[in-house]
Amino acid sequence: MAEPPQDPKLLLREDLSKEYYPLLNVIANYDGWLLIVKGWSVTLSLTGLGLGFQQRHFALFALAAGTGAAFWYLDALMKGYQYRYYVRMREIEYTAYLINRVNLNGEYWNRKLSAPRIDMTWDFKGYPVDKNTHEPLPVRRSLWQVLRRAEKPGPGYDWRADIPERRSPQDIYKKLRDRYWWPNVMLPHVLAVVAGLGLFIAAATGGLGFGA
Repeated sequence: MAEPPQDPKLLLREDLSKEYYPLLNVIANYDGWLLIVKGWSVTLSLTGLGLGFQQRHFALFALAAGTGAAFWYLDALMKGYQYRYYVRMREIEYTAYLINRVNLNGEYWNRKLSAPRIDMTWDFKGYPVDKNTHEPLPVRRSLWQVLRRAEKPGPGYDWRADIPERRSPQDIYKKLRDRYWWPNVMLPHVLAVVAGLGLFIAAATGGLGFGA
């Protein structure tokens, strides 16, 4: 007897699960590689700065700055590769919602939920609530948001059970273009670049006792 045809959606769901969790492992591996890049950046940049003072040669300060800039570029390059895996994870989460969403009760208010959604909920940081009414309160703005005069946020909202949003092409493009300026990419390389260039200019112009 011929086997009954399998539901294509079930087959797709299995394939998505097989793809999703290896992606998670790849992303975790990238975090380890990025820490190695940052470690080498700090080590070589500090070595260049130290040798600059020891050898009394200001060119070594420029070398330290160049080393920091090179590892900064490498860090951003690898972060861009890693981010592409996040994009694929979100695609799988969105597709899985279309396939396996189910109605739930309790705190989900009869909303439809699906799995996986690790990437979707990663940004959720919670929010304060009123102690008496238990109503959501606005999240406090960070110092950076205050300096930028960003709009005051509205009351908190628990969106963890919402429909996973696909990353738009514009958002992906912007994130990849701006990744060089993410704090977790810039640091600590930017410190080496600033320190190296500052010491190089100071020493080259006769400061720090190099002109004596």
